[in-house]
Amino acid sequence: MAASCKVGNLLLRRLIAPSQQGFNLGLRTMSSIAQSETSRAAASEAPGHSYESLQVTCAQKHVLHVQLNRPEKRNAMNKAFWREMVECFNKIAQDPDCRAVVISGAGKMFTSGIDLIDMASDLLQPQGDDAARIAWYLRNFISTYQKTFSVIEECPKPVIAAVHGPCIGAGVDLITACDIRYCAQDAWFQVKEVDIGLAADVGTLQRLPKIIGNQSLVNELAFTARQMMADEALSSGLVSRVFPDKERMLDAAFALATEISSKSPVAVQGTKVNLLYARDHPVAEGLKYVASWNMSMLQTQDIVKSVQAAMEKKDMKSVTFSKL
Repeated sequence: MAASCKVGNLLLRRLIAPSQQGFNLGLRTMSSIAQSETSRAAASEAPGHSYESLQVTCAQKHVLHVQLNRPEKRNAMNKAFWREMVECFNKIAQDPDCRAVVISGAGKMFTSGIDLIDMASDLLQPQGDDAARIAWYLRNFISTYQKTFSVIEECPKPVIAAVHGPCIGAGVDLITACDIRYCAQDAWFQVKEVDIGLAADVGTLQRLPKIIGNQSLVNELAFTARQMMADEALSSGLVSRVFPDKERMLDAAFALATEISSKSPVAVQGTKVNLLYARDHPVAEGLKYVASWNMSMLQTQDIVKSVQAAMEKKDMKSVTFSKL
């Protein structure tokens, strides 16, 4: 299965042309439709992952590729998406074969954000017959939707966001929940919520300041809904690398995921857990937490295998680690 997925994905990436510069909200061309149909046919769906709004495929051994898969709707996030992302990443978190994940968008862009047409009834006509009941409904509604991206952050497997074209509104919420962010030169980012009359409420305002570390810039982006282009995203720390086009970005993202997946899953997943804990707690608490964590994890055979390989000057990729 792994070999079949790998061959299918190599074929898929050869068939997709690099993204064009710019942003066009119009209908896709017939060639784009043909490419998307070819992509879906060539990709090998990962077992247990069948969705309406997502496509999950085996990119490499131990690496899954999660695509936002509504290119004809600019990958807008409909009701199915908010439900399926939770289901998808809960499964990935429990998948012993998966050690790293790449998230990207099918078609010409990463995502245009919330599908306002599909979501209008929930947003504009909330349930309840008085203010208290409407407020109670909305609070539960928002809390449920926050889980859609928190589940990415809580997944112990490292998640790499690979962004091309526009990444708007809830797209920024999504990528800020990822561990690593790459983008193509044509990418741009927009905290769009103020333009539709609300404050972002599913993660951007909480995570973006910790990622960028520049409160003035975060405030500017959130108050104005202006676009942040790829070079600014790189210089501010939102992304760690920029690539000329989508194809080279995906190649780099999969290479990175493959490199991560070659390491001890005990070490990598423990590192992610402790990095997130350290982000949200004082240094002293973080040190106590990692001491408690490693009092059990240091007993893994992965350390013995890694040290032995280093002493024998073997390539670490040759070391076989057990599933986790």
